Amino acid sequence: MRKLILKMHTSLDGYVRAASGDVMGWVFRTFDDELAKWEVEELWKASAHLMGRKVYEEMAAHWPTSTEPFAPPMNQIPKVVFSKSVKRSDWQGTRIHGGDLGAEITRLKHEAGKDLLAHGGPGFAQSLAKLGAIDEYRLVVHPAVLGGGLRLFEDAMDLKFASARSFPAGAVALTYTRN
Repeated sequence: MRKLILKMHTSLDGYVRAASGDVMGWVFRTFDDELAKWEVEELWKASAHLMGRKVYEEMAAHWPTSTEPFAPPMNQIPKVVFSKSVKRSDWQGTRIHGGDLGAEITRLKHEAGKDLLAHGGPGFAQSLAKLGAIDEYRLVVHPAVLGGGLRLFEDAMDLKFASARSFPAGAVALTYTRN
C-alpha cells in the first residue's frame, strides 16, 4: 500500500501562513539552492500530488507556464484536487474529486505506484490528519517566527521521529511518522 506524505513549510512557531496572509514570502528568505534541489527530488518521488482547492488555485495559476526547476514534476505528475466547488481544470493531468475525502484517499493508497504527496494548505492538511490518513509528515521548518497566522496542527498527536536534514540557509527538513 502506498503512503500518504504531507509536505509543508512551517515557521519555527508552527505557522504555515502569516497573519498578513503571506503564504511563502517568509519561506524564501531561507530557501537556498540545496533545499531547492531536495524539494525537486522529493516531488519526483510521488505518483500523484494531492491538494485542496486553495493550494490548487495558487499552483494552477503558476506552474503550467513556469520554467522553474519545480515546474516539470508539478506539471508532469498527476494531480488530484479535493474540492466541492472546483468543477474543471485546465492544468494538464489534474483530476477533481468532490466526494468523500476518506474513501478517495483509501482508494488512492491501495493503487499501485509510488507514494502520494499532499501539499496542503492547512485546512486540507487538518482534514487529512483528522481522518488519520497521513502516514508521514515531511515538514520544512524555517528559522522564522511569525507570531500568528494559520497553524498546521489543530489537534494534539504524538509522532515518531524518522529523519532530519539541515540546509545552509537555516531551514531543516524534519520527517515524522504516525505512532
